[in-house]
Amino acid sequence: MNHNGNAIESRLWAAADELRANSKLKSSEYSVPVLGLVFLRYADHKFQEAAKELTGAGGGGRRKIGPADYQARGVLYLPEAARFSTLIALPEGANIGAAINEAMRAIEAENPDLKDVLPKTYNRFENALLNSLLKAMNSVPMDIEGDAFGKIYEYFLGHFAMSEGQKGGEFFTPTAIVQLIVGIIEPFQGRIFDPACGSGGMFVQSARFVAEHQKNPGAELSIYGQEKVAETVRLGKMNLAVHGLAGDIRQGNAYYEDLHCSPGKFDFVMANPPFNVDRVDKDRLKDDPRFPFDLPRTDNANYLWIQIFYSALAETGRAGFVMANSASDARASELDIRRQLIESRSVDVMVAVGSNFFYTVTLPCTLWFFDRGKGKTARAAQVLFIDARHLYRQIDRAHRDWTPPQTEFLANIVRLYRGEKPENLHDSADLLAEHFADGKYADVAGLCKAATLSEIEAQGWSLNPGRYVGVAARAEEDFDFKERLEELNEELETLNAEARDLEARIAENVAKLLEGE
Repeated sequence: MNHNGNAIESRLWAAADELRANSKLKSSEYSVPVLGLVFLRYADHKFQEAAKELTGAGGGGRRKIGPADYQARGVLYLPEAARFSTLIALPEGANIGAAINEAMRAIEAENPDLKDVLPKTYNRFENALLNSLLKAMNSVPMDIEGDAFGKIYEYFLGHFAMSEGQKGGEFFTPTAIVQLIVGIIEPFQGRIFDPACGSGGMFVQSARFVAEHQKNPGAELSIYGQEKVAETVRLGKMNLAVHGLAGDIRQGNAYYEDLHCSPGKFDFVMANPPFNVDRVDKDRLKDDPRFPFDLPRTDNANYLWIQIFYSALAETGRAGFVMANSASDARASELDIRRQLIESRSVDVMVAVGSNFFYTVTLPCTLWFFDRGKGKTARAAQVLFIDARHLYRQIDRAHRDWTPPQTEFLANIVRLYRGEKPENLHDSADLLAEHFADGKYADVAGLCKAATLSEIEAQGWSLNPGRYVGVAARAEEDFDFKERLEELNEELETLNAEARDLEARIAENVAKLLEGE
């Protein structure tokens, strides 16, 4: 997503935001219709491009060009009523809302994968508003490069997430976070699963990763998703379609419904599940094969999600997911599950992410990475810890992300650790050379540490990167007080966790001494 005020994205967003200002609707009521128009404009752009190519390749005597010709090119076929030129040319006084609704129905009729997916509530908006928004969409130049409309779609998703507050987090994970997950698990080919898929951003970035490596995502990837909220499922299907992708996304509650029969089935799992959910009915989960390390006794679903991701992987599958910081040091039954995961030699990489990366919460988080095939490698008895909390780009006062070189740099640390060749598709070579001068992996204080299982056991099976990476020597410099306070609070959380561990060990030793008397 472009955070530098790209003129096209900003202009379209300003036009779209007029709907909220003038229609008396909440963000949640106008976001989907606006995204529907972005979708329609993008689909029309791709359709017109394909039409020129097909007409040019037709020649004399060729059979009539039909929907199948467009679909073979990964392009949605648009009947006449659904084309932007038709909507823009509507006469004054025409019912624009009804015409757009009919356009959406016409697209669904020609493209069965989108049946009952596209919004059809445009009759709720005044003609003047819809007319101005159609004109704004129509003003996007046709000679823009690459996946520009797809990026505009992501831009809108992100801005709706910010404007909707907490609800926005249900459907959108910041692009930089997703790109790092993709860069580390490297989904070049195979079956990808996201059981909390939101608007499908994990799938889109996976496809982009494949395309960057000069391959066809449609041929290399099979997409499977599950999402609890029906409206968000529709957003996900629209997002896939707007990027020329197809997938099997189903509606269902992942705690109780495994709609894709997931155990052992997938090459890649990616997810950003809801954190710290309580009141999951664990009685309904007994004997479920997705929980091989037993159910946590705590009323917290974090370790249900972690096991869902783990169990869905094939023998050499990789997973990358976002998780609450607290899960890295959770105690009692959760600690026992974590120990079993670590001893299975499937935990591959842990990345600490700083605060303010998400639009809806300011809290930091941790990225977890599994590799079921790691046990047969030289790093079987190690886990790589990366502390990325001090690496970021400040977007505005409340939001941060990583630049493309920073994201690639972090993924390259993992590539060096695995003995793979680093990439430089996003100009990260200088940043890598600054920390790894000889081009080989080495522990860097304050940045990364490859810890052995014995070292992890000595830390009470903690997966908190801060416990292992240490602190880099830094010269005193001007700093932001709020930012520094957040850093100190994170360090305090780590120290408190260590203190609780020591307290438990002391109590255990005292009990043993008393028993021996």
